[in-house]
Amino acid sequence: MDSKIIEQYGEEILCYRLRTARQKRRMQYEGLDKQLIQLHKEESCLGEQQKNLGWEPLVPPVQKGWVRSFVLREDIAKSKYADFFEEILKKINTCQYDWRKDFKRKKRKRGRKIYVVKQQAILQPYEWHFVKLNFTEAEKSFFFPVYEMNQKRQLVKRYVFKEPWRFVLKIKPNIIDKVRKKDTVIESRLSEIEDYLKKNDLRKRQGKILRGFVQYRAWVEFEKYDEVFKYKNKSLIQILDIIKNETSPEGASYLNDGYRPSKQEYIARKNKQHGTAMEDP
Repeated sequence: MDSKIIEQYGEEILCYRLRTARQKRRMQYEGLDKQLIQLHKEESCLGEQQKNLGWEPLVPPVQKGWVRSFVLREDIAKSKYADFFEEILKKINTCQYDWRKDFKRKKRKRGRKIYVVKQQAILQPYEWHFVKLNFTEAEKSFFFPVYEMNQKRQLVKRYVFKEPWRFVLKIKPNIIDKVRKKDTVIESRLSEIEDYLKKNDLRKRQGKILRGFVQYRAWVEFEKYDEVFKYKNKSLIQILDIIKNETSPEGASYLNDGYRPSKQEYIARKNKQHGTAMEDP
Protein backbone atom coordinates (compact mmCIF):
# COMPACT_ATOMS: atom_id res chain seq x y z
CA MET A 1 0.00 0.00 0.00
CA ASP A 2 1.16 3.53 -0.74
CA SER A 3 2.68 5.54 2.10
CA LYS A 4 0.52 8.55 1.18
CA ILE A 5 -2.66 6.62 1.97
CA ILE A 6 -1.23 5.57 5.32
CA GLU A 7 -0.30 9.17 6.13
CA GLN A 8 -3.78 10.35 5.14
CA TYR A 9 -5.91 7.72 6.91
CA GLY A 10 -3.50 6.36 9.51
CA GLU A 11 -2.24 2.84 10.14
CA GLU A 12 -5.76 1.59 10.85
CA ILE A 13 -6.36 1.50 7.07
CA LEU A 14 -4.02 -1.53 6.85
CA CYS A 15 -6.61 -3.81 8.46
CA TYR A 16 -8.87 -3.40 5.40
CA ARG A 17 -6.17 -4.97 3.13
CA LEU A 18 -6.77 -2.54 0.32
CA ARG A 19 -4.73 -3.19 -2.81
CA THR A 20 -3.11 -0.79 -5.19
CA ALA A 21 -3.79 -0.71 -8.93
CA ARG A 22 -0.55 -2.60 -9.60
CA GLN A 23 -1.46 -5.32 -7.12
CA LYS A 24 -4.93 -5.67 -8.62
CA ARG A 25 -3.47 -6.00 -12.10
CA ARG A 26 -0.99 -8.59 -10.90
CA MET A 27 -3.77 -10.61 -9.24
CA GLN A 28 -5.59 -10.73 -12.57
CA TYR A 29 -2.54 -12.24 -14.30
CA GLU A 30 -2.00 -14.71 -11.46
CA GLY A 31 -5.67 -15.70 -11.54
CA LEU A 32 -5.51 -16.32 -15.28
CA ASP A 33 -2.39 -18.45 -14.89
CA LYS A 34 -4.02 -20.53 -12.16
CA GLN A 35 -7.05 -21.02 -14.37
CA LEU A 36 -4.90 -22.24 -17.28
CA ILE A 37 -3.09 -24.71 -15.02
CA GLN A 38 -6.42 -26.01 -13.72
CA LEU A 39 -7.78 -26.38 -17.27
CA HIS A 40 -4.68 -28.36 -18.26
CA LYS A 41 -5.18 -30.74 -15.33
CA GLU A 42 -8.86 -31.17 -16.18
CA GLU A 43 -8.11 -31.74 -19.86
CA SER A 44 -5.48 -34.36 -19.05
CA CYS A 45 -7.82 -36.15 -16.64
CA LEU A 46 -10.70 -36.18 -19.13
CA GLY A 47 -8.40 -37.41 -21.89
CA GLU A 48 -7.22 -40.29 -19.70
CA GLN A 49 -10.82 -41.19 -18.87
CA GLN A 50 -11.76 -41.13 -22.56
CA LYS A 51 -8.80 -43.36 -23.37
CA ASN A 52 -9.77 -45.95 -20.73
CA LEU A 53 -13.40 -46.31 -21.82
CA GLY A 54 -12.51 -49.47 -23.73
CA TRP A 55 -13.76 -50.94 -26.98
CA GLU A 56 -17.09 -52.17 -28.28
CA PRO A 57 -17.75 -54.55 -31.21
CA LEU A 58 -18.65 -53.08 -34.57
CA VAL A 59 -21.60 -54.83 -36.18
CA PRO A 60 -21.25 -55.49 -39.03
CA PRO A 61 -17.45 -55.35 -39.48
CA VAL A 62 -16.13 -53.20 -42.32
CA GLN A 63 -13.03 -53.39 -44.50
CA LYS A 64 -10.79 -50.34 -44.73
CA GLY A 65 -8.06 -51.00 -47.28
CA TRP A 66 -5.39 -53.64 -46.95
CA VAL A 67 -2.66 -54.45 -44.44
CA ARG A 68 0.74 -55.95 -45.20
CA SER A 69 3.04 -57.56 -42.63
CA PHE A 70 5.70 -60.24 -42.33
CA VAL A 71 4.99 -63.91 -41.62
CA LEU A 72 7.18 -66.99 -41.41
CA ARG A 73 8.06 -68.63 -44.68
CA GLU A 74 6.17 -71.84 -45.37
CA ASP A 75 9.12 -74.20 -44.86
CA ILE A 76 10.25 -72.34 -41.72
CA ALA A 77 6.75 -72.51 -40.24
CA LYS A 78 6.81 -76.31 -40.58
CA SER A 79 10.26 -76.75 -39.06
CA LYS A 80 11.04 -77.42 -35.39
CA TYR A 81 12.36 -73.86 -34.93
CA ALA A 82 9.03 -72.25 -35.88
CA ASP A 83 8.19 -71.11 -32.33
CA PHE A 84 11.66 -69.62 -31.85
CA PHE A 85 11.53 -67.44 -34.98
CA GLU A 86 7.88 -66.60 -34.31
CA GLU A 87 8.89 -64.95 -31.02
CA ILE A 88 11.56 -62.91 -32.82
CA LEU A 89 9.09 -61.86 -35.49
CA LYS A 90 6.59 -60.60 -32.91
CA LYS A 91 9.18 -58.08 -31.68
CA ILE A 92 10.53 -56.83 -35.03
CA ASN A 93 7.49 -57.13 -37.31
CA THR A 94 6.19 -54.06 -39.16
CA CYS A 95 2.81 -53.28 -40.75
CA GLN A 96 1.79 -51.06 -43.63
CA TYR A 97 -1.70 -49.97 -44.64
CA ASP A 98 -2.87 -49.00 -48.11
CA TRP A 99 -6.06 -48.67 -50.09
CA ARG A 100 -4.46 -50.58 -53.01
CA LYS A 101 -4.02 -54.31 -52.75
CA ASP A 102 -0.75 -54.28 -54.73
CA PHE A 103 0.75 -51.49 -52.50
CA LYS A 104 2.01 -49.54 -55.49
CA ARG A 105 2.83 -45.86 -55.62
CA LYS A 106 3.01 -43.50 -58.59
CA LYS A 107 6.55 -42.35 -59.32
CA ARG A 108 8.02 -40.18 -62.04
CA LYS A 109 10.95 -41.68 -63.93
CA ARG A 110 12.54 -39.94 -66.91
CA GLY A 111 9.45 -37.82 -67.46
CA ARG A 112 7.07 -40.79 -67.31
CA LYS A 113 4.80 -41.83 -64.45
CA ILE A 114 5.17 -45.45 -63.42
CA TYR A 115 3.89 -47.51 -60.51
CA VAL A 116 6.39 -49.07 -58.11
CA VAL A 117 5.81 -51.26 -55.07
CA LYS A 118 6.35 -49.60 -51.68
CA GLN A 119 9.40 -50.85 -49.81
CA GLN A 120 8.96 -52.53 -46.45
CA ALA A 121 11.57 -54.05 -44.13
CA ILE A 122 11.63 -55.58 -40.69
CA LEU A 123 12.40 -53.41 -37.70
CA GLN A 124 16.02 -52.38 -37.10
CA PRO A 125 15.84 -51.17 -33.48
CA TYR A 126 18.21 -48.66 -31.97
CA GLU A 127 20.39 -49.67 -29.06
CA TRP A 128 18.02 -48.29 -26.39
CA HIS A 129 15.03 -49.95 -28.08
CA PHE A 130 16.86 -53.23 -28.50
CA VAL A 131 17.34 -53.47 -24.72
CA LYS A 132 13.63 -52.90 -24.06
CA LEU A 133 12.58 -55.74 -26.39
CA ASN A 134 14.03 -58.26 -23.89
CA PHE A 135 15.65 -60.68 -26.32
CA THR A 136 17.14 -63.87 -24.94
CA GLU A 137 20.79 -64.73 -25.49
CA ALA A 138 19.85 -67.19 -28.23
CA GLU A 139 17.75 -64.53 -29.97
CA LYS A 140 20.47 -61.88 -29.64
CA SER A 141 22.88 -64.13 -31.56
CA PHE A 142 20.76 -63.56 -34.71
CA PHE A 143 21.44 -59.79 -34.67
CA PHE A 144 24.53 -57.80 -35.56
CA PRO A 145 25.18 -54.09 -34.91
CA VAL A 146 25.55 -51.45 -37.60
CA TYR A 147 26.46 -47.78 -37.21
CA GLU A 148 24.90 -44.88 -39.04
CA MET A 149 24.55 -41.10 -38.79
CA ASN A 150 21.32 -39.63 -37.47
CA GLN A 151 19.80 -36.22 -38.25
CA LYS A 152 22.00 -34.55 -35.63
CA ARG A 153 25.14 -35.94 -37.31
CA GLN A 154 25.76 -38.30 -34.42
CA LEU A 155 26.93 -41.88 -34.72
CA VAL A 156 24.21 -44.26 -33.49
CA LYS A 157 24.02 -48.03 -33.25
CA ARG A 158 21.24 -50.18 -34.70
CA TYR A 159 20.72 -53.94 -34.68
CA VAL A 160 19.91 -55.84 -37.88
CA PHE A 161 18.50 -59.35 -38.17
CA LYS A 162 20.97 -61.68 -39.88
CA GLU A 163 18.52 -63.90 -41.75
CA PRO A 164 15.62 -61.84 -43.13
CA TRP A 165 14.95 -64.49 -45.78
CA ARG A 166 13.06 -66.47 -43.14
CA PHE A 167 10.18 -63.97 -43.34
CA VAL A 168 7.94 -63.11 -46.28
CA LEU A 169 5.32 -60.40 -46.79
CA LYS A 170 1.64 -61.29 -46.65
CA ILE A 171 -1.28 -59.07 -47.69
CA LYS A 172 -4.70 -59.42 -46.10
CA PRO A 173 -7.84 -57.27 -45.79
CA ASN A 174 -7.82 -54.69 -43.02
CA ILE A 175 -11.01 -55.63 -41.18
CA ILE A 176 -12.29 -53.25 -38.50
CA ASP A 177 -14.46 -55.18 -36.04
CA LYS A 178 -14.29 -52.91 -32.98
CA VAL A 179 -14.43 -49.20 -32.20
CA ARG A 180 -13.69 -47.12 -29.14
CA LYS A 181 -16.52 -46.31 -26.76
CA LYS A 182 -17.64 -42.70 -26.63
CA ASP A 183 -18.87 -40.51 -23.80
CA THR A 184 -20.78 -37.43 -24.95
CA VAL A 185 -20.26 -35.61 -21.64
CA ILE A 186 -16.46 -35.97 -21.79
CA GLU A 187 -16.33 -35.00 -25.47
CA SER A 188 -18.50 -31.94 -24.83
CA ARG A 189 -16.30 -30.72 -21.99
CA LEU A 190 -13.11 -31.28 -23.97
CA SER A 191 -14.61 -29.35 -26.87
CA GLU A 192 -15.50 -26.43 -24.55
CA ILE A 193 -11.96 -26.26 -23.18
CA GLU A 194 -10.44 -26.43 -26.66
CA ASP A 195 -12.74 -23.68 -27.97
CA TYR A 196 -12.00 -21.40 -25.01
CA LEU A 197 -8.22 -21.75 -25.33
CA LYS A 198 -8.26 -21.45 -29.11
CA LYS A 199 -10.66 -18.50 -29.30
CA ASN A 200 -8.69 -16.45 -26.76
CA ASP A 201 -5.28 -17.61 -28.04
CA LEU A 202 -4.24 -18.99 -24.63
CA ARG A 203 -2.40 -22.12 -25.78
CA LYS A 204 0.88 -20.25 -25.99
CA ARG A 205 0.50 -18.78 -22.52
CA GLN A 206 -0.45 -22.17 -21.13
CA GLY A 207 2.57 -23.84 -22.71
CA LYS A 208 4.89 -21.18 -21.35
CA ILE A 209 3.54 -21.67 -17.81
CA LEU A 210 3.75 -25.47 -17.92
CA ARG A 211 6.95 -26.04 -19.89
CA GLY A 212 8.78 -22.73 -19.65
CA PHE A 213 8.72 -22.08 -23.42
CA VAL A 214 6.08 -21.56 -26.07
CA GLN A 215 6.98 -24.05 -28.77
CA TYR A 216 9.22 -27.08 -28.90
CA ARG A 217 12.45 -26.48 -30.70
CA ALA A 218 14.71 -29.38 -31.55
CA TRP A 219 18.33 -28.95 -30.60
CA VAL A 220 20.64 -29.25 -33.59
CA GLU A 221 24.36 -29.40 -33.16
CA PHE A 222 26.33 -27.57 -35.82
CA GLU A 223 30.02 -27.74 -36.47
CA LYS A 224 31.92 -24.83 -35.01
CA TYR A 225 34.06 -22.81 -37.33
CA ASP A 226 37.78 -22.80 -36.53
CA GLU A 227 38.25 -19.30 -37.86
CA VAL A 228 36.35 -16.46 -36.22
CA PHE A 229 35.38 -13.27 -37.96
CA LYS A 230 38.52 -11.18 -37.69
CA TYR A 231 36.72 -7.83 -37.62
CA LYS A 232 34.26 -8.75 -34.86
CA ASN A 233 34.29 -6.62 -31.68
CA LYS A 234 37.19 -4.47 -32.93
CA SER A 235 37.46 -0.74 -33.33
CA LEU A 236 38.20 1.04 -36.60
CA ILE A 237 41.88 1.53 -35.68
CA GLN A 238 42.28 -2.18 -34.93
CA ILE A 239 40.59 -3.10 -38.22
CA LEU A 240 42.99 -0.84 -40.15
CA ASP A 241 45.94 -2.44 -38.32
CA ILE A 242 44.70 -5.92 -39.29
CA ILE A 243 44.39 -4.93 -42.95
CA LYS A 244 47.86 -3.39 -42.86
CA ASN A 245 49.47 -6.43 -41.25
CA GLU A 246 47.79 -8.86 -43.65
CA THR A 247 49.98 -7.56 -46.45
CA SER A 248 53.23 -7.95 -44.46
CA PRO A 249 54.28 -11.47 -43.30
CA GLU A 250 56.43 -10.04 -40.48
CA GLY A 251 53.34 -8.54 -38.89
CA ALA A 252 51.42 -11.79 -38.81
CA SER A 253 52.72 -12.66 -35.35
CA TYR A 254 51.25 -9.39 -34.07
CA LEU A 255 47.74 -10.85 -34.32
CA ASN A 256 46.97 -13.42 -31.64
CA ASP A 257 43.48 -14.11 -32.94
CA GLY A 258 41.42 -13.44 -36.01
CA TYR A 259 44.38 -13.62 -38.41
CA ARG A 260 43.66 -15.31 -41.71
CA PRO A 261 46.79 -16.33 -43.63
CA SER A 262 47.11 -15.73 -47.31
CA LYS A 263 46.93 -18.45 -49.91
CA GLN A 264 50.70 -18.78 -50.31
CA GLU A 265 51.27 -18.88 -46.53
CA TYR A 266 48.61 -21.57 -46.16
CA ILE A 267 50.24 -23.78 -48.85
CA ALA A 268 53.70 -23.32 -47.32
CA ARG A 269 52.43 -24.21 -43.86
CA LYS A 270 50.74 -27.39 -45.12
CA ASN A 271 53.88 -28.44 -46.99
CA LYS A 272 55.91 -27.96 -43.84
CA GLN A 273 53.49 -30.05 -41.78
CA HIS A 274 53.24 -32.98 -44.20
CA GLY A 275 56.70 -32.76 -45.72
CA THR A 276 55.30 -32.88 -49.25
CA ALA A 277 55.10 -30.42 -52.09
CA MET A 278 51.62 -29.01 -52.40
CA GLU A 279 50.76 -27.44 -55.73
CA ASP A 280 49.12 -24.07 -55.97
CA PRO A 281 45.64 -24.69 -57.41
